[in-house]
Amino acid sequence: MSSVLATAPKLGRLVPQNTCLFLCDLQEKFRSSIQYFPQIVEVSNRLLRAFKILELPIVATEQYRKGLGNSVPELGIAENNVPVFDKTKFSMCLPPIEEIIKSKEIKSVILCGIEAHVCVQQTALDLIESGMDVHVVVDACSSRSVVDRMYAFERMKQSGAFLTTSESVILGLAGGSSHPSFKQLQKIIWESAPDTGLLAARQQPLVAAITESINGPKL
Repeated sequence: MSSVLATAPKLGRLVPQNTCLFLCDLQEKFRSSIQYFPQIVEVSNRLLRAFKILELPIVATEQYRKGLGNSVPELGIAENNVPVFDKTKFSMCLPPIEEIIKSKEIKSVILCGIEAHVCVQQTALDLIESGMDVHVVVDACSSRSVVDRMYAFERMKQSGAFLTTSESVILGLAGGSSHPSFKQLQKIIWESAPDTGLLAARQQPLVAAITESINGPKL
């Protein structure tokens, strides 16, 4: 029995008191270049509001703030007093953030932001390497390129990250309708999260395969 348990895969179950939200580099300069940027910010804000309701820790970073600007105002960083850390390396795993993880005994990180194949991916790999459970919120992460975005998700999954959605995270943290904050959380997800292009991106290979089966391969 013990050998079976030893080889069982991680479930990735969220335990609120050990969970932290990471918001990666959702800055003004990226607004015009990132695929589905407004929608990614909106979904990230949903998670931020849920974490505030649940009184769970949140950290945010800004990549080279002097050149790339501050976090976009609609994310809600300032009015929610979220600690923001400037960085030049790609990963969010900076010493002050690592200290927050240690002091609050964080075991699971909910990861959002940009770019999926660079800063988000390198953060995920650093956290996984340190023994953390990492939940990459696919409808809250993007890149300039759809290809980079989708392959980043595959890469992180191969390395042990859990791919999830914003609504799954919010309801997973609630655990059930008996949670005292459930009605507040329900208001956040009452309307479906905006389309962030995931369905279209997943359908592209299928459409290509069907087209090839009908017309034959391109020469």
